Amino acid sequence: MKKKVALITGITGQDGSFLAEFLIEKGYEVHGILRRSSSFNTGRIEHLYLDEWVRDMKRERLINLHYGDMTDSSSLVRIIQTTRPSEIYNLAAQSHVKVSFDVPEYTAEADAVGTLRLLEAVRILGLEKETRIYQASTSELFGKVQEVPQRESTPFYPRSPYGVAKQYAFWITKNYRESYGMFAVNGILFNHESERRGETFVTRKITLAAARIKQGFQDKLYLGNLDARRDWGYARDYVECMWLMLQHDIPEDFVIATGEMHSVREFATLAFREVGIRLEWKGCGVEEQGIDIATGRVLVEVDPKYFRPCEVDQLLGDPTKAKTLLRWNPTKTSFEELVRIMVEADMRFVRKLHMRAEIDTSHNE
Repeated sequence: MKKKVALITGITGQDGSFLAEFLIEKGYEVHGILRRSSSFNTGRIEHLYLDEWVRDMKRERLINLHYGDMTDSSSLVRIIQTTRPSEIYNLAAQSHVKVSFDVPEYTAEADAVGTLRLLEAVRILGLEKETRIYQASTSELFGKVQEVPQRESTPFYPRSPYGVAKQYAFWITKNYRESYGMFAVNGILFNHESERRGETFVTRKITLAAARIKQGFQDKLYLGNLDARRDWGYARDYVECMWLMLQHDIPEDFVIATGEMHSVREFATLAFREVGIRLEWKGCGVEEQGIDIATGRVLVEVDPKYFRPCEVDQLLGDPTKAKTLLRWNPTKTSFEELVRIMVEADMRFVRKLHMRAEIDTSHNE
């Protein structure tokens, strides 16, 4: 049987790396689009294409990387024409909500118009009936929520340039599906985290700080809105649902979420508990502090610079449709297990980082 071919945009990101591993295990030929950069940004996937065993045995690499960009339609056409994928997973995006307020034009170019460029590339190459497309959508579409929980029929009310750009991407994907008969679907993913999450995202910022504070390499953690509540799942579980959406008989949009909601404060409390520190919260608003019960030290403070211009207070998804039609299990990894996985990984990461620094220092002496 002919091997399925998958093309992943954003393959170097958290979701892209997990999805690449998942598809390789399924026997796919995996291709990824990589943005040209003066610095290395392939840390999450190096084990898939720099494996010594693969090189020594002169076997094919587990993944094939192509230089391209969501802001360059010619590169997208060239890559799709070369690879002729049976499935495309569009995960590439400027995905940081707060940063989107600083770079709104670029966010629109990459996240909104970039999706159009991808869909149009498939269409002009005549692959409408051959290639299935997964578009990574987001719970930020719901923004100022109109109902709780949010489901596929909930009205959108985005509250950031990122959310607005993703709303265009959602509707243009749906429009191409209805206009050209393309199998193109939107996965409305709620917050999904992992040990591979970028360090600027709040969950990873918390687990990394807990590990550093525990090991004596950081004094304090500064956060924004502690009352913000999110539906947090494990990214490794969510990529399975992306794949299931493209195996479904009918092209449909799905909410991908756990159906549980927790606050930033809860996440921080659990993360510190995993490293043996019990926090007590005192004060309110910008005066709130997280205090180590054992020592009385203030370990967490609120800094207004981390507040968004337009806050999204709570997001809670209803995964009933995905559970019923795709038979996907949204709580394979519990919230507590997710925090534990991230903290344990960061404890190892911090330890390894400082051991390497000590070795470098001794060599330079």
